[in-house]
Amino acid sequence: MKRFSQTLWLVVLVAVLSSSFLMPRAFADDVPEEMKTISEYSILWGDPSESLESVRSASPERWIVVKIGKSFPNKPQHISSVWIKFQLPTHIPKDYGIYIQDIRTQKMKVYIGEHLIRETRYDFPYDAQRGLFPISSEESGETVYLKLESTMDRLSIYSTIRIDQYSILMRSYVLQDLQNIILGSAFLFIALIMLIGSVFLKRGQIRSWVLISIVSLSVGIIFITYSPFVYANFTNYGGLFINLFDVALNVFLPALTWSFEQIFDNGKFKWVRRFRKFQVAYSVLLIAFMFINQLNHYQFNKAYFFVAVTVLGYLMIFQFVLIIGLCFQLMRKGNKEAVVFSIGFGTLAVMSILDLVNFYTSSLNYQFYLWKWGGIALFITLIVILVRRFALNQELLVNYSKELEFYNHQLQLSERTEIISSLAASVAHEVRNPLQVTRGFLQLIGSRSEEKEKEYMQIAIEELDRASVIITDFLTFSKPQLDETVDIDVNQVIKQIEGIIMPLATLQGGRIAVSVPPNLYIRGNVSKFKQVMINLIKNSIEAFQDDGEVQIRAYEMDSKIYLHIKDNGQGIEAAELAKLGKPYFTTKQKGTGLGLMVTFRIIEAMQGEIVFESQKNNGTEVIMSFPKVKQ
Repeated sequence: MKRFSQTLWLVVLVAVLSSSFLMPRAFADDVPEEMKTISEYSILWGDPSESLESVRSASPERWIVVKIGKSFPNKPQHISSVWIKFQLPTHIPKDYGIYIQDIRTQKMKVYIGEHLIRETRYDFPYDAQRGLFPISSEESGETVYLKLESTMDRLSIYSTIRIDQYSILMRSYVLQDLQNIILGSAFLFIALIMLIGSVFLKRGQIRSWVLISIVSLSVGIIFITYSPFVYANFTNYGGLFINLFDVALNVFLPALTWSFEQIFDNGKFKWVRRFRKFQVAYSVLLIAFMFINQLNHYQFNKAYFFVAVTVLGYLMIFQFVLIIGLCFQLMRKGNKEAVVFSIGFGTLAVMSILDLVNFYTSSLNYQFYLWKWGGIALFITLIVILVRRFALNQELLVNYSKELEFYNHQLQLSERTEIISSLAASVAHEVRNPLQVTRGFLQLIGSRSEEKEKEYMQIAIEELDRASVIITDFLTFSKPQLDETVDIDVNQVIKQIEGIIMPLATLQGGRIAVSVPPNLYIRGNVSKFKQVMINLIKNSIEAFQDDGEVQIRAYEMDSKIYLHIKDNGQGIEAAELAKLGKPYFTTKQKGTGLGLMVTFRIIEAMQGEIVFESQKNNGTEVIMSFPKVKQ
């Protein structure tokens, strides 16, 4: 997954870099200083049936002079044809040409003098054309006539008329839309890879993945089919390109809202879901209307333009403002993904709104170009959020595995504990009684025996007492007696234990250091708590080496009382540390492991927790925590 996300980033980066640096070099490095620009031209509104001869003989009063850089005259109503003429320079070098970047027409004929040199015809509702025509030195000073025909609202030249070396103009002509082609191809490639990769995803992940791949696919189609290059060079497929553009746009907008739902909604904004359903229904109707219009040879083109451009444009503005507002609301709540999404979507919204405002304020003569940078920014942020989601899911999966392992361990421990508890409850009482009877008879026989036999009897009695202690531990482990619980003063109990245990520490050649402040209270059984503390302190004393020391300290933190028992003994290895508290595990030669088991059960019954920290030859520290009791 990590390598795949890096590949996606690399593809997007290459596309952006190529689109950013390719165009400036083509126009800045290769255009010579002697390039000329036609400063003005003349237009003549006319009838489509009007011939070149009648236009050439028309009176000068019928021609309207248009200055380059000034406002273009609006097309009069019920006019579908216009003639445009301009004069070529008197001295034209060899291998030169004419390049007009933006011509709005469906049908175009180009004449130099009396000769027809170019004719193009779009039988579909698309009017963005570019003109590149070679001229020779013999045609210097000639008049160029363009006959433009269109059933759409725009009909004129909306860019400068350049005259330059034909090879340079050809490069400009080709590279003008190469940016869109590269970006669109990159998005299509990413969408294809993502769709293939979705086969290997789980059901919970596939929806977001496929949704973003659909966004990438629609953006790629929009980029490519928005470019006039494909219509000029693949005229036979122009109708297909227009349909693909409309379908991709009507898929992209609901998919964008749905992406927002998948990332942030979680059922909070029901009206966002309703708006998305409205978008889906509106898109389906537009696509159906598009095919009806095409089957009827574009007879309903004006109505379709109104619902597919004007109305849809206002819906896009509403959609962008709506989602940006919700993103700001989520950002105020500290949602990090909302910040990332807002950066990309905000860029798309601002760029698209600027394009739409320019489009409507320029009498529909504006050429959209800002939106594509917003589309790139949005897609990158969607990929970032998707990869972040996968990383979080992976982290959740790892944590879930750890928790599952922990609970499985606790379950096994609980099962073993239950088995031992059952054994202790059923056997201990039955075994203790015969032991007591046997001990009594051994004492009786020992009082009547010789000295040598008395020694043997005493050993037998001591072993019986040891067995009785083990049985008592079994009973305690089976059911810690905490029926009589009181508020325990930790400081007072530790002082009592210190007096009891200090001689043992001195006998072992060590010492005990106690640091327990007053007014620390916990809830529990005093005798059982003493049993826990004595058992743990004795374990620390038995681990003494040279200059042994046991540090006992207590403190309050976060409404809990913490007790630490730390020694500087031989320590415990990590593998053994994990087994502490398990049945029959002990590091002592004559131990049974029941002491720590009893300690764990008593602490658990007091709603406490116990943790061991140790390193070999660096001592062991026991950390206990109990709920604090307010006095």
